[in-house]
Amino acid sequence: MAKEVKSVEYGLEKIFEGAQDFLPLMGTDYVEFYVGNAKQAAHFYKTAFGFQSHSYAGLETGVKDRVSYVLKQDKIRLVLTTALVEDSPIGEHVKKHGDGARRLLYQLS
Repeated sequence: MAKEVKSVEYGLEKIFEGAQDFLPLMGTDYVEFYVGNAKQAAHFYKTAFGFQSHSYAGLETGVKDRVSYVLKQDKIRLVLTTALVEDSPIGEHVKKHGDGARRLLYQLS
């Protein structure tokens, strides 16, 4: 006997009357990814998803411990960061967890 599946709609209505928004987020400023190869990751996001180069930090700009590429698409900003020194916290994070999101910065109202 098959069980009937019910559709559930989730909305933005308040569950509790008088509840206040304890964290009024207006949007996301950027998401930073720690990656093994920021240049390759930037190329992938630009080629596969249409992101555009926005800014860069690395040896040429005086940053000696990491390289970061900022990519932008409409309101979305990604920061792809890789370590340049072996004992960096960024490198340790990538060794332990692999590539992934590390920091999200939100805009508050």
